[in-house]
Amino acid sequence: MKCPHCLISFHDDQERKSIDTDSNFRWTLVKRTCPECGRFILSFIQEYGLNDRGNYTQSKEFFCYPKAESRSPLPKEVPNKYANDYKEACLTLADSPKASSALSRRCLQYILRDEAKIKPGNLSDEIQQVLDEKKLPNYLLKSLDAIRNIGNFAAHPIKSKSSGEIIDVEPGEAEWNLDVLESLFDYYFVRPAVLKKKKDKLNVKLKKAGKPPMKEP
Repeated sequence: MKCPHCLISFHDDQERKSIDTDSNFRWTLVKRTCPECGRFILSFIQEYGLNDRGNYTQSKEFFCYPKAESRSPLPKEVPNKYANDYKEACLTLADSPKASSALSRRCLQYILRDEAKIKPGNLSDEIQQVLDEKKLPNYLLKSLDAIRNIGNFAAHPIKSKSSGEIIDVEPGEAEWNLDVLESLFDYYFVRPAVLKKKKDKLNVKLKKAGKPPMKEP
């Protein structure tokens, strides 16, 4: 697994301690220790679905420390108006993929309107505008189109009409939304900042050599 503290992958060794069984579930505390940073990852396992033999057939794991999803920190170049929704979507992912998806869809809508300069509408139509304009790289266009396909907007139109609503999500939808946001952040904010930094360094060298700066595109 990947450590949610330092983001280094390690073999998933677990220490388990049975807590007790209530009227519905059997509870177990799970402790993992990251060998890289030495910090704990704590979770509870909830077992349920007793069969005729007295065995539990299903289980869920709830991570309680740390609460945040294991994702790389956002680069400082990402504006707060987008970063805040993204971070909150990451924090709520483990507890509520529905809430996480609502936040990430809203963040996506802001980016498409403010950065891609598309005409405001419902999210599905806004994505279609971006696809039709074909101004973004092909990998981003495919990623945006996949948001509609994974989320099945045709069957769940509320996802496109009211992007901030807390509604059911498809498996993997919440995680994919965050992946696409990261790609858009890289395209709109990180890469331009890196190129500007390189350009500024080159212009300093050109100036010292008595040559004119690079021309703006």
